[in-house]
Amino acid sequence: MGLGVALTKTGELGVSPVSSVANVMSIRFSVLSIGNWLIIWNCILILGQVLILRKEFKLWQLLQIPLSFLFGYFTDLGMMICSVIPHGVYWIQILCVVLGTAVLAFGVTLMVHANLIMNSGEAFVKALSEKCPLSFGTLKIIFDVSCVTLSIVLSLIFFEGTIVGTREGTVFAAVMVGVFVKAYSKLFMKSES
Repeated sequence: MGLGVALTKTGELGVSPVSSVANVMSIRFSVLSIGNWLIIWNCILILGQVLILRKEFKLWQLLQIPLSFLFGYFTDLGMMICSVIPHGVYWIQILCVVLGTAVLAFGVTLMVHANLIMNSGEAFVKALSEKCPLSFGTLKIIFDVSCVTLSIVLSLIFFEGTIVGTREGTVFAAVMVGVFVKAYSKLFMKSES
């Protein structure tokens, strides 16, 4: 999943909605890498789960913290690997976004099929769905749109009215991660039967 985020960031056309806030923060405050900002953002989402669920938050859910550190570390490792990719060539940027989205979705699919700890973005949405009458799918859309909106607002504030770090790649990732996950899940189902 970290490599997927790194590929989309290398494309410079925007990252997945959940990573968009960390992306803008890493551009504005580059003293910390995108991996470090992802760790911070994921820990904020874990704190949000604690506040939403309160006593219903299980101690084992704190395993999301080391998972967040691993995700941040592997994103930064992915950024180092992707540093050889040429910048500023639009077709290469598009290819990075498409490949990054496919790789990210593959990581999500593996996590779901392995029945591992959820990453903090999905776990946050799940916590909301337990306390709200809306379905997980509806809340996921609201959450993703909220992340993109927050990243745009932060960008407008930090970059004098300019949108930075959120572009067509963010929209592509928002739509296509789910499409890729469905396709990978079908492949997993076929291989299991």
